[in-house]
Amino acid sequence: MSECMNFTEGEFYQRHFDSRAYVKNFYSCPRGHSDENDFLTFVLKCLSRVFSTGEHRGQRLVDVGSGPSIHSVLSACEHYDEIVLSDFADNNRIEIEKWLKNQEGCLNWKPILQHICELEGKSPSDLEASLKQRVKKVLKCDVRLENPFYPHTLEPADCVITSLCLEAACKDIQTYRRALHGLTKLLRPGGLLVMVGVLGETFYKVDEQSFSCLKLSQYDIEKVLRGLGLSIHEFNLLPVEDQKSNSVSDFEAVFHLVARKPSD
Repeated sequence: MSECMNFTEGEFYQRHFDSRAYVKNFYSCPRGHSDENDFLTFVLKCLSRVFSTGEHRGQRLVDVGSGPSIHSVLSACEHYDEIVLSDFADNNRIEIEKWLKNQEGCLNWKPILQHICELEGKSPSDLEASLKQRVKKVLKCDVRLENPFYPHTLEPADCVITSLCLEAACKDIQTYRRALHGLTKLLRPGGLLVMVGVLGETFYKVDEQSFSCLKLSQYDIEKVLRGLGLSIHEFNLLPVEDQKSNSVSDFEAVFHLVARKPSD
């Protein structure tokens, strides 16, 4: 049973989401939150494995629903010339901008940068500089819209990444399907879609504030992607070992998938 009586859509995030508490709770070290079974370590390793070889590269990468975070694009950033980060909530975009401009009091991403660089044999300062140089825009997005970046129209992307966004933004499977359709339209033919998310989750907490989540199965996600014509190249799972010990969420597994839009 969800701890949220009504589904907490974007407007709720705008009013109640504490960006700094979220990063402190879930991204202050490479393990992630201590209740969540090395959630973040798994995600960072999967993203590194996909992108660090340089096999996937191109002109433009779009991260849809970045939150206040930059972790999703760290392994990919050196292989794309232009990066767009985005979120619905103003505070999340403000925190990203503060980090990009190295403003006083900005969020500390050094532990995550260091972890990625240990995996990939890179310099944290070089990787940080590379990402900051490549991020061209930080835009408002709403995945419930046919064009999530309305009124902006983005040039087709070689890669779209989305992490922990759609299941938090979409109140039902129909909205989820429309949102994924909107993401596929951002991709050029043959473009890459990389998703990170959770299965079986109905809520998560930032400090004492609960946010609702669309409960999804692997079957649900694969059915939607295939229905949109995408080919799924990998679907990786990290199941929860002890769900009862988790006080901040009720997910059953974290997933990472790679899919491709058909070429014309």
